[in-house]
Amino acid sequence: MRYTGSDKEDGKTAGLYFTKGLIVIVFVFIIVYAISRSVFVTFAQYSFLEKSFAVVFLLSELFIMFHAIGYFSGMYRIGRGIFAAQPPGPAASAQPPVAILVPARHEPRDVLEGTLACIYNLDYPEKRIYLLDDSSEERYKEEAEELAGRYKCALFRRQERHGAKAGIINDCMKGLDEKYIAIFDVDQNPMPSFLSRLMPIMEADPKLAFVQTPQFYSNTDASRIADSANTQQAVFYEYVCEGKSSGGAMICCGTNVLMRREALASVGGFDETSVTEDFSTSFRLQTNGWRTLYCNHVNTFGMGPENLSAYLSQQNRWAMGNVSILGRILRALFTRPFAMKPLQWFEYFITSSYYLAGWAYIFLVLCPVIYILFGIPSFFMHPVVYTLTFVPYLILSVAIFYSTMGIRRYTPKSAFLAQALSFVTIPVYIRAGISGLLGVRGKFQVTKKGVSPRIPYLRLWPQLLLLALNYIALLWGINKCIYERTTAIMLNVAWIAYHCILFSSVFYFNEEKGG
Repeated sequence: MRYTGSDKEDGKTAGLYFTKGLIVIVFVFIIVYAISRSVFVTFAQYSFLEKSFAVVFLLSELFIMFHAIGYFSGMYRIGRGIFAAQPPGPAASAQPPVAILVPARHEPRDVLEGTLACIYNLDYPEKRIYLLDDSSEERYKEEAEELAGRYKCALFRRQERHGAKAGIINDCMKGLDEKYIAIFDVDQNPMPSFLSRLMPIMEADPKLAFVQTPQFYSNTDASRIADSANTQQAVFYEYVCEGKSSGGAMICCGTNVLMRREALASVGGFDETSVTEDFSTSFRLQTNGWRTLYCNHVNTFGMGPENLSAYLSQQNRWAMGNVSILGRILRALFTRPFAMKPLQWFEYFITSSYYLAGWAYIFLVLCPVIYILFGIPSFFMHPVVYTLTFVPYLILSVAIFYSTMGIRRYTPKSAFLAQALSFVTIPVYIRAGISGLLGVRGKFQVTKKGVSPRIPYLRLWPQLLLLALNYIALLWGINKCIYERTTAIMLNVAWIAYHCILFSSVFYFNEEKGG
């Protein structure tokens, strides 16, 4: 039988419905497991200390499962987006003027020039390029002036620095009269059709504040960090963002975005009080009646962090900024509950609370260790009930994640390494989460470019301490299995072994690729 295009589409449709069916089943198992675990913990006849650990363990599990619901519900909504990126729109008929802003501060010359060259070659006639140079050193200032002249950019500088990237964009915007603003970080290289493909979308909806596009790293062969960080970006841009956009809650990601100047001005510009000004500003826009959209078509290629130090610094800024917005979102929910739809509130809560997962994961990691080393149980559940509820949830969620990543040609190895890199970042998320909740405003830091020497392992003591604790518990747990072989011991030893593998990746990521 000849294989036709329609056969291929039928296969995709069948796969789509099969995946959606599995997601529904996952939701059922999450609910059943959460209820069962809560009942067992409530009626377990243990000491106060043991039940305290059990409650913490349960809350950690519920937090992770809550975010799993957020992830899978978004995946359920995106439909065919699981299988293919959204096709680009038609060429723009109307071509209103666009101001293209490139904020820069102490950037390598070759990186800055590559970005300006790509922007200069955009096939959109009504554009004006603004190089927003915030450098304080003469060498970088001179390079910015030279490159601005070469690529016909308007060079913008300010007398007083405030608000980092958000501040210089706001200062520049005061003198603009273009209808739209496109923003690119200095390490993002747009394709020639970037504006011509997005403009019809913006022109079609006068209440659309911005269209966000994905960013993917072109330097994945530079280091292990860049490769795994790119896979993490894929999870976010190819699944999470599609889900958010389908729920009307897409956030601005600070680069590779086309914005309506009127919308941005109506909320006072970018929020200068947050190190994640893009997320905070998105919340302001949507609670003031503006719509947002994500176009999942790759129009830009950029540079990801190439070393562990740059990656951890980037994650710290994102985590601190997002968590710091959580309080604002909760206050607005109670004071202005009808400013957004329920699904939009849900998506913003998911995004702002995501980085608190560091606290949930640390409890889930330490509880098996505490049980093996000190005999303090935290998991009160009959093995049969556990097998019938949690195990199917775990297997199905892992299968859905890896299979959907495979559909978009990411290998199981790359998906696993992306997860391992997240585990290495747990201590950073914990510190950043505390700072964000306490309202500590971090310093905006540009992600450093290039491969640098590995981080001294003394600075990675939290990761190494967690690894050592798990190794000690693993050895003692194996010894206990030899003599006792209870279900509880074997289950906890299995989790500890898995955590050892994840935390040991700190050595893999802290070394040069191929070194």
